[in-house]
Amino acid sequence: MNSGVGPSPQQHPQSEAAKSALAVTQTLFRSFLLTVLGAVFVYVLNISYVWLSAILTIIAGVLGVVVLVRTIRFKQPRLVLFGTISGLVVTAIMCLLVLTAVVFFQQILTLQDCSRNALTIQAQDSCQLDFQKSVPSGLR
Repeated sequence: MNSGVGPSPQQHPQSEAAKSALAVTQTLFRSFLLTVLGAVFVYVLNISYVWLSAILTIIAGVLGVVVLVRTIRFKQPRLVLFGTISGLVVTAIMCLLVLTAVVFFQQILTLQDCSRNALTIQAQDSCQLDFQKSVPSGLR
């Protein structure tokens, strides 16, 4: 009998279209994750680059939605789906952080400049107190 040769009727080999769709989705997923990480890194780097962080966050949001749709449409692995949803949550948080940084840009810039020059813990505490005083009392 020649039962070990070729695919059995229960196994369906992946078509070339399915392999191509998986490769494109994985490439988009990697680009999405790198964009999310780039947005977070730029945001943490310096408040002066909040515009770049905003651009990267928007790009990450668009890529995340594209990857999510492709993952559901082409029934991609659940790990990609989980990673995409997690990345979209981080992107949503980044949107809030970027909006907050834009609203309080001058106060955060002053805090960063003061903290950069503060050599002692007392000086750092003074910078934080000055920042707290500059933020409206309802948000403290």
